[in-house]
Amino acid sequence: MSYRLYMSLQNDSCIKQYEMDPRSGALSPRGESEALDGPGPMTLNPAGDKIYVGFRGVSTGTHSGGDGKPRKEFGLGSFAIEPGSGKLKPINRVQMPGEPCYMRIDARGRFLLSTYFQAGHCAVHKLDAAGAISEPGIEWRATNPGAHSIHLDQENRYAFVPHIALGNGGLTRLAPDRQTPANAIFQFRFDQETGKLAPNDPDRAGPPAGQHLGPRHAVFHPTQPWLYVCNEQSSSVTIYRLNRDTGTLTLGNSISNLPPQDAGKKNTCADIQIHRNGRFLYAPNRGHNTIATYAVDQSTGELTSTGWFRADARPRAFMLDPTGHFLYCAGFETGRLTCYRIDQQDGTLTELESYQAGKVPMWILITKISES
Repeated sequence: MSYRLYMSLQNDSCIKQYEMDPRSGALSPRGESEALDGPGPMTLNPAGDKIYVGFRGVSTGTHSGGDGKPRKEFGLGSFAIEPGSGKLKPINRVQMPGEPCYMRIDARGRFLLSTYFQAGHCAVHKLDAAGAISEPGIEWRATNPGAHSIHLDQENRYAFVPHIALGNGGLTRLAPDRQTPANAIFQFRFDQETGKLAPNDPDRAGPPAGQHLGPRHAVFHPTQPWLYVCNEQSSSVTIYRLNRDTGTLTLGNSISNLPPQDAGKKNTCADIQIHRNGRFLYAPNRGHNTIATYAVDQSTGELTSTGWFRADARPRAFMLDPTGHFLYCAGFETGRLTCYRIDQQDGTLTELESYQAGKVPMWILITKISES
């Protein structure tokens, strides 16, 4: 068995592959797979032998997204990981009416869930036995502009869709007839047999009126009913507590993603990851150009800041390796991929080595592959 890191490069229209040394974290290039039309978000199936990719078109300007208008490039694709070589073999591709920004496969590996930031929708597609994405989709559900990600609870029963806020680094390119972004997390019941979504009661959770936190991405604690959400507009992380009986969230405390002396500086929080042990949490800062690290109280779920560590300009794509010893992060502006060692006692980071990856790195996945 060996570990492979895959990175989507939107403006190179390819997915690069590296072999990861599980002892040192060092990466060795292992080629690339063509992925036309600007690959962006990616996700793995539970078995770790198939990759699903959202296509967004080649980016122009300083942001990765478009204007929300339908384009022929928008779509979802599936790839099989070839044993031994780790090469990606295309399975199929389906066109979508919106620009995918996030993807997730349910715990059984039967359904692909995705979100569409500008279009304000979430979608569900069935996966067949070979891993192909079935057409038509099961859901194309309108939610609200700014739909940024989708997450399932540990029991695979509930789905949550964070929506950012308007302005202050959020969604600003809205047509006059469009709704204002919700600044909330939409709550759904998820049917594991059919893939259907049904609005929960209440249908959303989030900050009080007037607090433009801008929920963006989220991650559940491995064992506890705690959902951690990175807020794009407010550069903070908020804990929500899940009622496992009703599938609804209760707003908890927030903690800044910036040092006290830098509060108020221009910055947006990009993503969020939790260590496999549930004790350490990570969130990169675009603007401050750091990775914020936190300790997780195992009794209450509350967070304590443990530091800020240098990252390349506008860190966006990042991932912890399956062993829990290394973190990889790429700078959106520089195209450089950096490896960090994770201190197993306190979760803090030590920068190791950087690699020039390519144009507009969007997503990182790491999986273990068989030799044959």
